[in-house]
Amino acid sequence: MKHDILTSDFSKAAKQKVNHPLLSLHADIRLNLSVSTLVEEALKNGEGTLTDTGAFMCDTGKFTGRSPKDKFTVYDDKTADTVAWGEINQAFEADKFEALYQKMLTFIANKKLYARYACACAAPEHKMNILVINTLAWHNLFCHHLFIRPTENELVNFKPEWTILDIPEFEANPEIDGTRQSNFTIIDFTKKIILIGGTAYAGEMKKGIFTVLNYILPEEKKVLSMHCSANIGKDGDTALFFGLSGTGKTTLSADPYRNLIGDDEHGWDDKQVFNFEGGCYAKVINLSEEQEPEIFGAIRYGSILENTRFKENTKSVDYSNQSVTENTRTAYPIHYIPNVAIPSVGNAPKNIFFLTADAFGVLPPFSKLSIEQAMYYFVAGYTSKLAGTEMGIKEPQATFSACFGAAFLPLHPLKYANLLGEKLEAGNVKVWLINTGWSGGGYGVGSRIKLPYTRAMIHAALKGEFDNVNFIKHDIFGLEMPTMCTDVPKDLLNPKNTWLDKEAYDQKARSLAISFEENYRRISGK
Repeated sequence: MKHDILTSDFSKAAKQKVNHPLLSLHADIRLNLSVSTLVEEALKNGEGTLTDTGAFMCDTGKFTGRSPKDKFTVYDDKTADTVAWGEINQAFEADKFEALYQKMLTFIANKKLYARYACACAAPEHKMNILVINTLAWHNLFCHHLFIRPTENELVNFKPEWTILDIPEFEANPEIDGTRQSNFTIIDFTKKIILIGGTAYAGEMKKGIFTVLNYILPEEKKVLSMHCSANIGKDGDTALFFGLSGTGKTTLSADPYRNLIGDDEHGWDDKQVFNFEGGCYAKVINLSEEQEPEIFGAIRYGSILENTRFKENTKSVDYSNQSVTENTRTAYPIHYIPNVAIPSVGNAPKNIFFLTADAFGVLPPFSKLSIEQAMYYFVAGYTSKLAGTEMGIKEPQATFSACFGAAFLPLHPLKYANLLGEKLEAGNVKVWLINTGWSGGGYGVGSRIKLPYTRAMIHAALKGEFDNVNFIKHDIFGLEMPTMCTDVPKDLLNPKNTWLDKEAYDQKARSLAISFEENYRRISGK
């Protein structure tokens, strides 16, 4: 099977079977164009330029990341009693959605459009068909990469279940349309439509579908949807890696001895783990070939680079340049990475790793979790923000994102945590909490735990080496800490041993433990 859909000319695209009224009514639409044609279109439209590796480099404009406060869900009979309404899941009136939808259709009536048939979920029994309609060629290329590409046979009678209408240049009128400001992402679970306008940040499309799956799979199919990366060993042992930005999720799941199932979004049913996506959307700030060879090598012809800049007087990308944003990214199909699992499916996991970058330096670098602890730390989704990462942050702050992806959870976090607990009880799954942050003191005093040590602990867990190691319990957190690990200094394994001031350690550890408790009470209402 060829990776690209071979519709390299408009006449062939127009002759494909049309299974959506928007495509049959619109006069100027390019359907399922190939990578090369989309790149040509994007260059002709002035949407970006090529780098010396052939990657397509572009800007996302005013928005260089998602805009969570401008994401809404339609409130209707389907969602009224199922969605966890609040700050994350903001309600939007159904009639306002329909009016805005019609305004967007009128707006694009005489515009050139790019459309793509795509899928989500690599497991055939869970596959969801999607139609994406874009006004930007590079956005359509992004969807080619990030969603699963149907085979030519699947395209013959392709029937989209969900539609994404993505019009960056269309801006809403908040007073009339009911949005917060001119940009918006709105999901209607009844009409099965996602409207995106006023923003050219392509990640809104992928996270929109992720939000949809986070509703459908647990609510309707009892499948656990997860914001995590996954890889699989030669013996078929699957491992999951959960972690917020900066914890090492992408880095640690990229292992030359294991095949990558996916780097961001997965489902876990009764028998398997499966990727939701067909590509990767990786941060590239300070990217180097030495540190991230797989990602570095994937940035070639067809790949997309967002908000990066060239080295002076060259077409070579300066990955250290953050003049536009720290959230510089690349998008590419998963087969651009070596050592990938094809198809993107693995057995039910044997090991799960929760990654946190604890800037206070009090959590153990490696610990074993019981089922109850796993559910607790899953709900917490803890890491820490460093001074300088956001305006006003002068000292490290504890950050909690439920299930390591609160922004994308339409259901209550405990729904996902309970489903995780059921799966852990049903299988012999080992869950580990890994601190990739600081040791010997907090940020500014201690030092970052070395990556080779973290890798050594993960490899030891994957090989089952901790089965024959004694564990001791942490006095404050109750975590089980190993007393030894190959290629890791023994004192490092117990964080208190690395602090000169033991009393200061206990004080900081108790303070963090209180933050965990307050966060859990806020979520559980207990």
